Amino acid sequence: MAGSNYGTAFRISTFGESHGPGLGVVIDGCPAGIDFDEDFIQAELARRKPGQSRLVTQRKENDGVQILSGVFEGKTTGTPIGMVIYNEDQRSKDYGHIFDKFRPSHADYTFQAKYGIRDYRGGGRSSARETAARVAAGAVAQLLLRKVGVEIKSYVSQVGNITLPQDYADLDLDLIESNDVRCPDPATAALMEEEILAVRKDGDTIGGVVTGLIRGVPPGWGEPVFDKLHAELGKAMLSINACKGFEYGSGFAGVTLRGSQHNDGFYQDEEGRVRTHTNRSGGIQGGISNGEDIYFRVAFKPVATIIQDQTSINEDGETVIVSGKGRHDPCVLPRAVPIVDNMAALVLADFCLRARSGQW
Repeated sequence: MAGSNYGTAFRISTFGESHGPGLGVVIDGCPAGIDFDEDFIQAELARRKPGQSRLVTQRKENDGVQILSGVFEGKTTGTPIGMVIYNEDQRSKDYGHIFDKFRPSHADYTFQAKYGIRDYRGGGRSSARETAARVAAGAVAQLLLRKVGVEIKSYVSQVGNITLPQDYADLDLDLIESNDVRCPDPATAALMEEEILAVRKDGDTIGGVVTGLIRGVPPGWGEPVFDKLHAELGKAMLSINACKGFEYGSGFAGVTLRGSQHNDGFYQDEEGRVRTHTNRSGGIQGGISNGEDIYFRVAFKPVATIIQDQTSINEDGETVIVSGKGRHDPCVLPRAVPIVDNMAALVLADFCLRARSGQW
């Protein structure tokens, strides 16, 4: 499946299905000599794993990562890094009732149309469980980015109609992990949690927004025309399950401004660095980083599986009733935060290597 590869200089290839033996990733292009912090990689996987709170699916997976290659005595060797995460709590029988039915807003029909066959047990490669491999790879990318001072922090900024009243500059981002929602404002987080639990009680789901923030990217990362930095970030985010929208900088709100209001004026600070008075560009101009904070918003739809009866059709075109069973997220947002972090890391690690050369 060609769509399971990503990257130019820092390249990954993922494999595995939701209800198969496990999932994994091969990373090629990671430089030698990077400190390989396996505890950090495991911690990132723990942030994404199911069963971590009452707000998410109760599937119980430890998501323990096994390193197969590319690491020696705590450092990367420059050769391909292989990692695997074994599945432990598959309940494939939960999907027996939809073996020939197309669930509304799922990939069941489109996979059948494309391949003529599909894995109905949790959706196979279309399942959000696939993102575990990406998070493992993204954590390695974060280890590389540490070497050049790049930091990535994402958080939940909206659930349904409940929205954070502040932007990132007015928030204490150290509070992101202080609650199960991963919202850095405790009062707003409490309202979001209440909403998610109410939705779950109704057998329904709800969507929202994850805001991403990247600091420390120097000027000059990104390529003109087709490989623009924001275009690659958008591609990475839109590849995440349930993602329906991406905007960076002023985004869609910027259309209400005139150019005289929207432009970011330049100045030189006391240390001789080129800066901008405002940052409506979101740290990217002409597809290339300008040294300011990069910030973006990622919209996620309500999870397609609901514990309610829905009308659909089966493979023979007959009208059927589909009802969700098993263990599912009422809201993808809390577990999407580490996925956003690590997909951003994969993009930035790739552009970092394209912009740099030499020893690490």
